[in-house]
Amino acid sequence: MKPTLQFLGAAETVTGSRFLLSTERARVLVDCGLFQGAKELRLRNWAPFPIEPSTLDAVVLTHAHVDHAGFLPRLCAQGFRGPVFATRGTEALCGVVLPDSGRLHEEDAFVANREGWSKHAPALPLYTEADARASLKQFAAVEFGAETQIAPGLRARFSHAGHILGAAALAIADEASRRCVGFSGDLGRPAHPFLRAPEPLARVDSLVCESTYGDRKHPPSAEVIAALGAAITRTAQRGGTTV
Repeated sequence: MKPTLQFLGAAETVTGSRFLLSTERARVLVDCGLFQGAKELRLRNWAPFPIEPSTLDAVVLTHAHVDHAGFLPRLCAQGFRGPVFATRGTEALCGVVLPDSGRLHEEDAFVANREGWSKHAPALPLYTEADARASLKQFAAVEFGAETQIAPGLRARFSHAGHILGAAALAIADEASRRCVGFSGDLGRPAHPFLRAPEPLARVDSLVCESTYGDRKHPPSAEVIAALGAAITRTAQRGGTTV
């Protein structure tokens, strides 16, 4: 039996990255992102998860941005008890991002209850800061370039993606079928002052690739720095604040 791939998010929208890779022996979720943006998208975070979370053998994260990792506390609270494989950089960033996300969900629920604008009584957070901190205990750090057994019959290799600290592209090989599925995650630029450039993936039979900016080229760094400097100067001259 060949591995099967099911898209549970990031299809016809750029958020909620969740890809289910299934074989005869294992079920692995690649990325576990929040849906963001319009209300119709955000409501998907509250929908029942398409499969029972406890049946997942593992979660594998490409990087720590909320649209790729921000649903993890909810998944764990609903019964997922397996390991969460991620690079050390991604694990470290999730230690900041996920508790902060939980705290924001709690604050949103508090304001909704205080102002009375929610249809629910009481309004509840999608997950709490405590949920997020509990999910961090399931992380298992992996090294770039090393093959890691992530589930029965499945091995993953993490390659530098150049997007943010710890960001990786994945090649997941199924021992039984000898087929390999690649996941680009979010890719960075070839030249960056702090991050290693994206690395070529190993040979894969199928590739899930981000395409948000696939129809354009980034301007040269010098142009970006000049535009940023001009924006900061204009803001400072009129007494404004730059974030």
